[in-house]
Amino acid sequence: MCDTCGCNITHGNESLIRPGGKLEKTESGREAVSVLHNLLHENDHTAKHNRDHFDQHNVLAINLMSSPGAGKTALLEATIQQLGAGLRMAVIEGDLETENDAERIRKHGVEAIQIATGSACHLDAHMIHQALHNLDLSKFDVVFIENVGNLVCPASFDLGQHLNVTLLSVPEGDDKPAKYPVMFRTADLVLISKSDLLPVLDDFKPESAKRYLRDIASTAPVAELSAKNNAGMDFWLDWISQQIDSRKQYLEQHPVQTGHAHDHEHDHGHHHHQAHHTHHHQHDEDAV
Repeated sequence: MCDTCGCNITHGNESLIRPGGKLEKTESGREAVSVLHNLLHENDHTAKHNRDHFDQHNVLAINLMSSPGAGKTALLEATIQQLGAGLRMAVIEGDLETENDAERIRKHGVEAIQIATGSACHLDAHMIHQALHNLDLSKFDVVFIENVGNLVCPASFDLGQHLNVTLLSVPEGDDKPAKYPVMFRTADLVLISKSDLLPVLDDFKPESAKRYLRDIASTAPVAELSAKNNAGMDFWLDWISQQIDSRKQYLEQHPVQTGHAHDHEHDHGHHHHQAHHTHHHQHDEDAV
């Protein structure tokens, strides 16, 4: 985790260390270590709360991660266009400053909650918790969380999602799993995005990307996909459907205890928008 870019402290958790905050005081001589440890502990506690809330509404939460420009928003747009009303979905968008991606989603008639992270290069569970105050989960089957474009920090923060999907775009090069192993090791699915560029950027070898993934002990399925020409979209849409069904079956066998400390739905629209993942691998090796 960085000590220089501001990702340890975000507007989602900074109240914990302000005067009067829960984590204001630390043990003498162990301030930095204690604060970081406690912030991560609080993040994980809030993430569990978020996941319980998703589960109580039978909503699958999918965290999308990638480098900037790898095609997360384009993938969501193509998903909306192909599924239409067949899947009730919402999007939580993370970006440092703009609402550009959220506006792209809203143009398709899908609800999108924007989180502006400021200097923080990732979303955290506290930000998602705040965003949920603006989202009536009873209306949805799946919530996509589009994380900040970054192949490092987002991998370290549980948001309360059920699944992580990491995009590796063809223009980035096929060696990114080797360079950013933590990110790709947390993935439940790896999508090689912008696959329509493979004939042009022929130095990207999908087999090499898969080999790098296996070298870092990732067993996630890998699929080539293009939101531009729809190649591979059937696999992606079927995967989403399978994961929704699997989660519902799991919850039938493991009902969630009701009775949060508070109810997110009590105050929709009145909170500011700025408000470790659970593996469910159900894949065939290198499904495409």
